[in-house]
Amino acid sequence: MTQAMKAAVYYGAHDIRIEERPVPERAAGEALIRVLRSGICGTDASEWTAGPKVFPVERMHPNSGHMGPLIPGHEFVGEVVEADPGAAFSVGDLVASGAGVWCGECERCHEGRTNLCLSYRTLGLNVHGGMAEYVSAPVKTLRPIPAGLSVDHAGLAQPLAVGIHAARRSGARDGDNVVVIGAGAIGSFVLAGLKHLNDVNVTVVDFPGRKLERALRLGADRTLSPAENLTEQISEALGGVKPDVVIEASGAPGQLAAAMQMVRDGGRVLAVGIPKGAPALDIHSMVFREVSLDSTLAHVCDEDLSVALDILAEGMLGAELAEEPVGLDQLGASLDALAAGKVEGKILIDPSR
Repeated sequence: MTQAMKAAVYYGAHDIRIEERPVPERAAGEALIRVLRSGICGTDASEWTAGPKVFPVERMHPNSGHMGPLIPGHEFVGEVVEADPGAAFSVGDLVASGAGVWCGECERCHEGRTNLCLSYRTLGLNVHGGMAEYVSAPVKTLRPIPAGLSVDHAGLAQPLAVGIHAARRSGARDGDNVVVIGAGAIGSFVLAGLKHLNDVNVTVVDFPGRKLERALRLGADRTLSPAENLTEQISEALGGVKPDVVIEASGAPGQLAAAMQMVRDGGRVLAVGIPKGAPALDIHSMVFREVSLDSTLAHVCDEDLSVALDILAEGMLGAELAEEPVGLDQLGASLDALAAGKVEGKILIDPSR
């Protein structure tokens, strides 16, 4: 195999360079993967426009030890080209990566909350990732791509796993009325997770257009557009009651406060979207109505990644969200489009182009 590869390397805001880099050396317990698809997300776009904040370019990451220019890409799938003898995967196997790496020994890991591992690090965020022709990843973070599932659709597995974890964290139960604010990619993944895990009645809120139409195709029971009397509209649509759970998946200004207002007394609000500024919340109302506010982070690989691949194997979600892959040379333009809110699905990069 060639000892050099093409990679996208992040140096700072609006500074990603396509360079020739050495193929990474595989450590014991890792598999060397030829990357077939690598997705981009909001974190990548934020680093592109106003970073480095998450990427450890200027300060060493405490868990990975990385500091300096970084190969991004934490949403990748590919083909195993090298692995330990007797490993779970063999040369030629197609795999999806969860990207997050946990120790398995700390208190949070023993609780099964591996996404909160004290030593947690994520390929493509805290150490070199999959926006390159090759990446080396711990075998325990990989799951097999089901037969018949295209690599384009499988490329959505990691962000879908994040949506599934959010659906679990919402505490939604069979029979609940749930509102999801935001019908973008993450809102769609949360919707898919909700409908897969529970028998729930889901209302999706966003501006009129193709995203709301997609939400209906993905299983939303109804859609509504933002309005001054949205709380009343939702209650009327639900037969005079307020929703049991509200999931804020847009990160838009004022929407977390709106979620707190529209949920029923004793209900739950889950913050998924990350607003740019500190949100103003009516704590008085929250306390006197005993509303629970919770949050969610990443995913638990052992619980969520295989479920994500099962959902994608059904065919509908990938067809709705996966966009035509582009080459590494289109990464900057793709990040510009994502940051400007001009992307409705998921952009995938084919590093071989």
